[in-house]
Amino acid sequence: MTQNRRSLSLMLLLTVAGAVLVLTAVGRTWAEGVVTGVDGGRLEVAAPGSRLTGLPGGLALVALAAAVAVFAVRGRARAAVGVLTVLAGLGAAAGALIGARDTAGLDAVAAAKLALAGAQAAEVTRTVWPWVALAGGLLLALAGAATVRFGAHWPAMGSRYEAPSRTARPSTDSPADLWKALDRGEDPTTT
Repeated sequence: MTQNRRSLSLMLLLTVAGAVLVLTAVGRTWAEGVVTGVDGGRLEVAAPGSRLTGLPGGLALVALAAAVAVFAVRGRARAAVGVLTVLAGLGAAAGALIGARDTAGLDAVAAAKLALAGAQAAEVTRTVWPWVALAGGLLLALAGAATVRFGAHWPAMGSRYEAPSRTARPSTDSPADLWKALDRGEDPTTT
């Protein structure tokens, strides 16, 4: 396997691993707490990462789309896709950090559970899932950096997927011209 294919495989592996980590983490519980009801009863509340911040999940999907786009573009466009992936990964990591400290989302879950306009969760504990999302975001950023660094040497889609060029072909107006084109070995049906 050549160096180019190895770096391409590494980028794909980093992208998939990072996106899986982020998308798995945002579906898990990031914060738990307890809220006291009006009757004095205590209810446990929990908030998933997607409730605390939508940023990591959305940016992980952007990075996955960018990994597919790498095969459709070349040159500067490929480097731009790499930069986009770096930004998406760093944004997902930043969103995970923001969500790791968020209490407003857990308070909103508590208020909904009590059917009140507002409530505040107490005894808040955090899980490891925001840090998993952070790690996934950093993997996505590394995938983007690999695209910027090595992407110029990666294979791209073949030219058969590009729009046909508009080359001037001789006009074949009469049936005699069609026969003459065939005699020259040209296919007069292609334009």
